[in-house]
Amino acid sequence: MNTLIDHIKTNQEQIHNWLTSMEGANELPIYSSVDIRDSGFKMSVVDTNIFPAGFNNLCEHGLDDAVTFMREAIQRRVSGCRNILIIAEEHTRNTWYLENIRILQNIAEKAGFNVKIATFLTIQPDFCEKTRFVELETATGQPVRLHCFKKILDDYEAGREKFCLIILNNDLTTGIPDILKSARVPIYPSIAAGWHSRLKSHHFAHTEDVMADFARLIDVDPWLLSCQFRVIENSDVNDQAERQKLADATADLLKSIQTKYDEHGITEKPYVVLKSDSGTYGMGVMSIESPDDILNLNRKKRNALSVGKSSQSITRYLLQEGVPTIYNVADQVSEVVIYQIENKLVGGFYRMHGSKGQRDNLNSKGMTFQTICPHSSKYGDCVAHPDINIFDVYRILARIAGISAHREIIQLEAAS
Repeated sequence: MNTLIDHIKTNQEQIHNWLTSMEGANELPIYSSVDIRDSGFKMSVVDTNIFPAGFNNLCEHGLDDAVTFMREAIQRRVSGCRNILIIAEEHTRNTWYLENIRILQNIAEKAGFNVKIATFLTIQPDFCEKTRFVELETATGQPVRLHCFKKILDDYEAGREKFCLIILNNDLTTGIPDILKSARVPIYPSIAAGWHSRLKSHHFAHTEDVMADFARLIDVDPWLLSCQFRVIENSDVNDQAERQKLADATADLLKSIQTKYDEHGITEKPYVVLKSDSGTYGMGVMSIESPDDILNLNRKKRNALSVGKSSQSITRYLLQEGVPTIYNVADQVSEVVIYQIENKLVGGFYRMHGSKGQRDNLNSKGMTFQTICPHSSKYGDCVAHPDINIFDVYRILARIAGISAHREIIQLEAAS
């Protein structure tokens, strides 16, 4: 890592110019969050979310920056826009999600926009017949008002509501509702990029291409900054023959990782992470150290791997090179998450888990968060990242993830 940092320091101007040219006038994701794992011998983006739901975990000065960046992002998309609609997930019982959406609304309001939050409420369809909105309490005791999207859209069509842009904070796992397709308002992120069609493997294929260019620029092995992966389609983990296919692919990937370990003198044992090729919330994720781990999955683990968010069946899997994390915060295994608006840093946090190991998925029940203030430790309840040089590398990785997500969205929109 010291050699890598030296290469980056030596080429700072070229890196800045390269990133700027890659971002250019492109319409980068309006917002994103990027999970980064750092093993000490390599670091890599392991997940990129274009519907981030953790704004409540950012520090105050980062949220202040977010106001400026959000204003610029919205005006760039719809000049003169004043009225914004945020479409939220239906997690009305998840009070921390409600706090996230309240903070997002607050950012947009401080940026100078009139903002309402709506949700589809398909879980409670009779709600829209009885009232126009519900006022709920977030995890911090703050009120947040959720409107019925159907009523909002009806009022918009009748001229009683005015919206010039919709910000989507719903990942559309179950598909695009017809009512959203009929909304004649610009929507960001694109409805084509929901988890009904988005694939992690496509994102990482784009990331691999961009990272190869970056690695050539600074003359390092791109493997030091990325993960190898394999994709298994039309697979049923409850079927023994299908598990054998997964096991064979795992063996092939482990062999490939071991080759890179040998090349770089790494003595640790490689492992892979088996996860759904689409979806969020850490569902359908498992660390695997041997092909036998897949062949010997018990019923409970097979069930956990076969069903994702909103009870969607998982039949397509991503086998991703595992990157152990070296970080411990408050005696808990931790990993870094970066938040950005149009690739501009608005903060980040450590995702921590007291009952997980360095090779485990930390995005699971029992996780906690610690806000990162990368350039100072003076901001309230934040912690400073221990090495600003390393954090600057994370920023580069996050920006590359944003560039890759932009390419991914263009491809998804072309296919829709």
